[in-house]
Amino acid sequence: MMIDVKDLVKCYGTEQAVAGISFSVTPGEIVGFLGPNGAGKTTTLRVLTGYLAPTSGQVNILNYNIEKNPIEVKKRIGYLPESNPLYYEMNVLDYLMFIAELRGIEKENIKNRLSDIIYLCGIKDVLSKNISNLSKGYKQRVGIAQAMIHNPDILIMDEPTSGLDPNQIIEIRDLIKNLRKEKTIILSTHILSEVQATCDRVIIINKGKIVADGKTGEINKFVTGNEELTVKLKGGIENTAEIFLDIHGISELNVKSISHALTEIKIISKQGIDLREKVFNRAVERKLVILEQTRTILSLEDVFRMLTQDDVTHSGKEKVSKKAEKNNDSEI
Repeated sequence: MMIDVKDLVKCYGTEQAVAGISFSVTPGEIVGFLGPNGAGKTTTLRVLTGYLAPTSGQVNILNYNIEKNPIEVKKRIGYLPESNPLYYEMNVLDYLMFIAELRGIEKENIKNRLSDIIYLCGIKDVLSKNISNLSKGYKQRVGIAQAMIHNPDILIMDEPTSGLDPNQIIEIRDLIKNLRKEKTIILSTHILSEVQATCDRVIIINKGKIVADGKTGEINKFVTGNEELTVKLKGGIENTAEIFLDIHGISELNVKSISHALTEIKIISKQGIDLREKVFNRAVERKLVILEQTRTILSLEDVFRMLTQDDVTHSGKEKVSKKAEKNNDSEI
């Protein structure tokens, strides 16, 4: 096991930032660590890297306990914090040599290690430039290089694509994918599309607790329903929510009056229930004309929203009619 976390608690005074979470990470995984602001993501990462001590619980990195063997743990982890720790007045090569020395790499090995890391991170063309003159994308590359200079087994990155333009995001994404051949990676980010494109597995944390942990393509099983049905009805229809809300299998229903000629309903189903026939039959009963029905699987963004909203928990409680009725009443 590369990382093994059991009952981790971290408090700041009387405030509990991390509330007894447990998870493990196996060799070669890329794990997306997600949560809203203040959920406990960064605190957890700082505990894993030894920057913060846990209040209670156990964290082992390659079987080394982070409190009993902090030096051994730090040898095996590379860390890119959200605030990239660069010295802007230095050029790239001097900076990486400086970090190599700090990491205790023997002088006779520094040249070979730098050569490997420069190639891997694609920074050969900027070695002589001052870091202050680099683009944000290259600064992130240099930040990743410093995190990997000592050849750690595990790489932990907090918001590595924050502030980058779309082209730079793609470049960093490709770099992270290449690193998976050699490293186990934990990646914290707010860009959910990057998690879907990059990560094998997703852990979602909210209010200091893990609310979902699973393979990226299967994470929607942690919400009450994993499908969304969009129904477009002819006309501006009054009390639309009341017409459909009592159908068995509906977890959430939202109504939007697009115009006097069109009403749109978005319905989240309970797990494994196909609502199309029931919705169609109800529309026929009420002599409503369905112009379109579209069934889609919930995206990671949908699941994230449902698991981290204040009125939704991972235990499977329904998010019901009041929201739909309120939306409907405000638009009639």
